[in-house]
Amino acid sequence: MVVSGGKGLKRTAKKRVTADFYDFLTFPTPSLAEAENFAGGPFRSNVHTFLSKHALLPPPYALFPHLLTWQILFRVGELTDGPDSPVVCLDVIEEDVARSRSVYCDQCRVFGWSGHPVCGKRYHFIIKADGSSIGGYHKPCMCCGDILHLSESKCKSCNHVTTTDDVEDWVYNQLENTTHLLHGVVHVNGYGHLLRVNGREGGSRLLSGCHIMDFWDRLCKTLGVRKVSVMDVSKKYGLEYRLLHAITKGHPWYGDWGYKFGSGSYCLTHESYKSAVESLSNLPLSTFSQSHSRVQDMIKFYQSLSEHELVNIRDLFCFMMGSISNAHKTASNVDETTCKKRRFNASGLSISWDKSDIERVEQAMVRVLRAVSESKWVSWRALRGAASKVGSPELLDYCLGELGGKMVYGGMVVNSQCNPQTGVYEFRLEAATGACYGILANNNSSGSKYPSEENLLQCLRYLYDSLLHPQMMVNNVEVGTRNLAISSAQKLFDCKQFVKDFSSEMLRLSDLPTFRVSCHIELVDDSEDSDAIIPPELIVLPLNATVAELKHDAANAFQYVYLMLRRFQVDELVGYSGVDESTQVKLLLGSKDEVCVRGRCNGKNGLSKFRMERGLERWTVDCSCGAKDDDGERMLACDTCGVWRHTRCSGIRDSDPVPARFVCLKCQNSDLKPKSSGHCKDLTVTNVRTSGSCFGNGLPVPSDVI
Repeated sequence: MVVSGGKGLKRTAKKRVTADFYDFLTFPTPSLAEAENFAGGPFRSNVHTFLSKHALLPPPYALFPHLLTWQILFRVGELTDGPDSPVVCLDVIEEDVARSRSVYCDQCRVFGWSGHPVCGKRYHFIIKADGSSIGGYHKPCMCCGDILHLSESKCKSCNHVTTTDDVEDWVYNQLENTTHLLHGVVHVNGYGHLLRVNGREGGSRLLSGCHIMDFWDRLCKTLGVRKVSVMDVSKKYGLEYRLLHAITKGHPWYGDWGYKFGSGSYCLTHESYKSAVESLSNLPLSTFSQSHSRVQDMIKFYQSLSEHELVNIRDLFCFMMGSISNAHKTASNVDETTCKKRRFNASGLSISWDKSDIERVEQAMVRVLRAVSESKWVSWRALRGAASKVGSPELLDYCLGELGGKMVYGGMVVNSQCNPQTGVYEFRLEAATGACYGILANNNSSGSKYPSEENLLQCLRYLYDSLLHPQMMVNNVEVGTRNLAISSAQKLFDCKQFVKDFSSEMLRLSDLPTFRVSCHIELVDDSEDSDAIIPPELIVLPLNATVAELKHDAANAFQYVYLMLRRFQVDELVGYSGVDESTQVKLLLGSKDEVCVRGRCNGKNGLSKFRMERGLERWTVDCSCGAKDDDGERMLACDTCGVWRHTRCSGIRDSDPVPARFVCLKCQNSDLKPKSSGHCKDLTVTNVRTSGSCFGNGLPVPSDVI
């Protein structure tokens, strides 16, 4: 890796040698931060050290000093060097928030961090889907898309004149682009948001979603990130993966990396989330046994294929997800021992039958297939019914699961398929074409014993809609458990906000004579009525640091991190007033690792707009579900009292538009009349029904495809 301390890229004309690059699959290693003496430090200083040592600042870095774009190139594993060797480009955009077009953070507002003061810098970590970099001399024409050198003011293809403003617009558009393989943003105070992860289904040619998440997790630990939020809108196979993964694993996909329940929309709690997961996962499949339907046929079919009894919804979807994964394997790599030879009941006890019993049932089924036209398919249900008198239901299910791929007398083979129109499994006899008996197949050619990947995905989507989707399961769940099932599924849909706290994984300090202090702040004469919450800052001091040095470093840290504290000065340590400035902090605090400083901001004029990430807007949320603040879901304000409520809780479906005028039930049932100001006389609020507010349509979060 070439190291540059903010200088231009020097090796663009030379042949690219990927051996010079770090491996994306292992970088950064746990020892890197320790070797470079920034392990255990705060994000604000770690990110600066990290970029200066490992990133390039491609020219023209002076064109947009408020949007510096650093660049790090990676190889992927031990891939062969050469001109066509794949390279992953990580862009790190250092955004000067005071000069940004978007000062406030929508993600902080809905994750409960709206009271944080506005940070001075934001760092965007982006991997573009096309493999190119946001930095450098070359940019696309804003009119036709052809690549231009920045020295060219006019496009040779369409004659469009590209201005500096056009290029700046393009850079800002990259911060809103939803196709990036990775987009994470971290405020300089160490609080961040994972905005985008797109794996192979989302357009990535080299990296899986797991590769990207592993890299992001290592990077956050190395840089000393404090907390990262994610709005889980992930998709897998075109389905809501937060629901599917919660059913099969008990937590969202991001939970594999330590992301936990943060806050639930519609005032849902962690306990209600866990209860919903367990209730829906443990819903017995016997609930559907009385329904003579396509759903029951599918359940029975997969129960016949499984080695172990499929008892509940979790069992069924775990088996299907595992089958889809196995379907990627080629037939030559499948161990013949994986073919099912026995069944197990719910207690895990083996159920076996005499060979003569199995042969008797198989022969009966083959006779049925011979009796029909060679080109006609026989449904799983019909074949089971025709042979019902020659064996027990368990034996019939076992034989049906083993029937596909069976060679029979006369050079014939039993083929099976999932009907693409009905989703029903079917069988018929075909002329043998050399297919091997007993081998798992990934296609529908003759001899296919198990469903193809395409058929498995088709069934997965159908069963997901029928058994998990809250709006569509109503016709398939028994009345006795229907309300609980629908309520649980809806809660899993509504729980999207997850957070990882990296404090427990913070690297130990490098082997230097230093120690850490978590420094809180108390402002003197803060006359403004504010809900601002200033997180503590981590201060790293030498072992012999004095009180004067602590006050100096604390003032510098808060001045650097928060725009509203640019003029902050520390007066004293709370609880230690009168202590001599030359007193050593380590002796003063003893085993304590926290301290609070009291100070003031001189001349705050012009900085008040940076008091909170929520901005200058003030609102009141009081919804019937219990919500008291913005949670990212669609809301509307009462035109009488100005109080915000969820549209869904107000009887307006998500698919319906917001009405032009709305009066809440509380105001309808009172004697209050609409005021010209739009507020109740006992409330002081500002209606924020503006195009810049997320309340109207909820926080827009396009889906990740992993």
